[in-house]
Amino acid sequence: LLLFKDRVVIPSNEEIQLNIPQKNHDSLLDGHPGQEKTIKLIKRDFHWAGMNQLIKEYVSSCQQCSRNKNIHHKKFGLLKPLKIPSGPWSSLSIDFITRLPLSNNFDSILVVVDRFSKMAIFIPTYGTITSLE
Repeated sequence: LLLFKDRVVIPSNEEIQLNIPQKNHDSLLDGHPGQEKTIKLIKRDFHWAGMNQLIKEYVSSCQQCSRNKNIHHKKFGLLKPLKIPSGPWSSLSIDFITRLPLSNNFDSILVVVDRFSKMAIFIPTYGTITSLE
């Protein structure tokens, strides 16, 4: 038994290393603690190279945790329809079509659509265009 700072050193065996977070994180007594708490629990008794990363990956891949995870943001509001435009070119929708094959040195298209008449204008551009251009 090899000790490092009063902790058991675990050999470079992935099966053994995975067994430790499994026993500590999935335990009925501990109730699926998060990444940091699981790391603290395991660090009290064990040590191995790459321990933090392996534990983080194990906890983040836990199916039960992902199913029971609390949502920490406000519920999204209801979608509201856009107002009907009063006339042509008073309300526009603008979007980009990007990562196209080069054509006359352009690789993107700026699409401008008049919401009233549904008329569209397609402007060749570059994927690196800025708002100032």
